[in-house]
Amino acid sequence: MRRNSALLALALLASMPAAAAENERAAWDGLRQGAVVVFRHANAPGVGDPPNMLLGDCATQRNLDSAGRAQARRIGEAFRSRGVPVGAVLTSRWCRTTETAELAFPGQVKAEPAFDSFFAEERTTAAERTAAARNVVSQWRGPGTLVVVTHQVNITALTGRFPASGEGVVLKIEGGTARQLGTVVH
Repeated sequence: MRRNSALLALALLASMPAAAAENERAAWDGLRQGAVVVFRHANAPGVGDPPNMLLGDCATQRNLDSAGRAQARRIGEAFRSRGVPVGAVLTSRWCRTTETAELAFPGQVKAEPAFDSFFAEERTTAAERTAAARNVVSQWRGPGTLVVVTHQVNITALTGRFPASGEGVVLKIEGGTARQLGTVVH
């Protein structure tokens, strides 16, 4: 019995890279067909923002570090190298999301308050903000892929996933609802 359990565990571990590769392949295929991807901003050390954070004043916010800026560039390079047509790029109004998007998709970025973080607001606006974000996402019809750069709390509320910095959850819009295809990470 113990031997069978060990063999099963090894078989499961061996299949994980194949499953991850299939997840990523399905995600990229969906993106080439005009899906939506909701990215967590690239690496920005820390959690939340300083107490006196002001929108529009990046000096008061938690921002990307050099690794985050490189990560953001890799996101854009991955889209270009895989032939993903980008129809629109929306971000929250936080500097780290805007910078991620600008480095990945220069000149295509537009702020969309529906994707603003509600982390520091004690979740009082979570339901309202998530409903607004869901509405934006579910109405996407292209052409091309809709890229959204936002925050972990927003993505978790929208998809149930807890993404890493620079990770994107790919959604296919069907009949006004979003079905998760997989994730992409850079």
